[in-house]
Amino acid sequence: MTDTLRPLPSPTAAPPAALAVPGSPQKLKRSIGVVGGTLLTLSCVTPASTLFVVVPDLFSSLGTATALTIAIGSLLCVGVAFCYSELGTLIPSAGGEYAMVSTMAGRLAGWLVFVLSLLVVMIVPPVIAMGTADYLAPLVHLDPSYAGAGVMICATLAGLLDLRANAWITGIFLVLEVVAAGVVAVLGFAHAERGAGSLVDLSVAGSGPGGVDAVTAMLIVSGLAIALFVTQGFSTAVYLSEELENPRRNVARTVLATLGISAVIILVPVIAITMGAESLTALTEGDISAMVAAWSNSAVGTFVSLCVALAIINAGIVMVIQNSRVLFASARDKAWPTPVNKALSKLGASGAPWIATLLVGVPGALLCFVNLDTLYGVTGVSVTGMYLLVAVAALLARRGSHGHAAAWRMPLWPAVPVVLIAVLAYVLSRQETEYLVWTGGIVLVATLYWALYLRPRRDTRWLVSVPEDGQG
Repeated sequence: MTDTLRPLPSPTAAPPAALAVPGSPQKLKRSIGVVGGTLLTLSCVTPASTLFVVVPDLFSSLGTATALTIAIGSLLCVGVAFCYSELGTLIPSAGGEYAMVSTMAGRLAGWLVFVLSLLVVMIVPPVIAMGTADYLAPLVHLDPSYAGAGVMICATLAGLLDLRANAWITGIFLVLEVVAAGVVAVLGFAHAERGAGSLVDLSVAGSGPGGVDAVTAMLIVSGLAIALFVTQGFSTAVYLSEELENPRRNVARTVLATLGISAVIILVPVIAITMGAESLTALTEGDISAMVAAWSNSAVGTFVSLCVALAIINAGIVMVIQNSRVLFASARDKAWPTPVNKALSKLGASGAPWIATLLVGVPGALLCFVNLDTLYGVTGVSVTGMYLLVAVAALLARRGSHGHAAAWRMPLWPAVPVVLIAVLAYVLSRQETEYLVWTGGIVLVATLYWALYLRPRRDTRWLVSVPEDGQG
């Protein structure tokens, strides 16, 4: 509902910080351009760490159909990116999805999107971080859970720094991970064992020696939830929209450019690995480091592994930055009891919401000790459900005054959101019952919180805001 939109005061009208009215909502400062935003967003997609940590799980279940599944997921994400770009320029808020959906589809829908996005932003960093141990193995052997927890703590400390400094740090790390992905692609194509036809062969190694199983269409549809997760980080541009200069132009540019670049960085090496794996069994095992070592030598394998380890740390830094902004925005919009709102909205000397940053990083470290398959499953369901609600909001984005507002507009509206809604609902229905139950249970608890606490206090709680200076 549009009446949920609460503009924050323009900085030209606001008093100096020292004279700010007590209790007035705080705003993040606009300090980064499209280049810095793209570096941060690409780092959140973290193409190399996704390639080396998440994609092997797809290889184990989809075999040669992995590249096709990621390609289909990337095409779906184009439609999702259109929705994010239009909504992100209309509603440039650190609240991201929940600010957009609350404004267009009502407070309850926005609250449910917030809960789903919070699940994603809390689970994805430890999922990625736990892969660090595998890629530090050439130097030191670590327990994956403890290594992941260590990465989360380091990322939390870095997340307390100034955003501009983090853009440079993550940019340097991003170059290293792109180099690692490029090395894998070159080696895979240079040692191709099978032709391009293998990409549509749709087979996976069976349980018996030398056995081969066919990958069915239903398996591909089920795998789309994780495939959507592979490039999911492009939405970070929307979370950073309150800190991007000229958000009307730069949000859409950053979202679409990031999706295109990350899809290429991930998909090309996946194709190369599929063609270059020495056997279907080796491909299904998904040990990319071992493949690289076999294609070259141990020194190259060690270099790639260390680049991936740095990429994972890089991803952790950016995700902590993004996720702390979500909590900051929820507190500013009064989603919690007053003491919690005051704590989460506090900004440190660097301009970072420091308490929100700690509340993202420390629980993330603890999640490194949870079963990895459960984390993958809940994340896939949450991402799919979140995209579904964003598509619904995009379908409603041209009603009333929003239809005439200055904003980037997607092509082929309303066909794009309508098709997305249908496809994503079907993908959601094909997920495993266990993960649907886990996610549904959390959503149910959140709905009860809405019904018992937020809704009775609708005049003082969950007042979604958009900075006034972001409208021009």
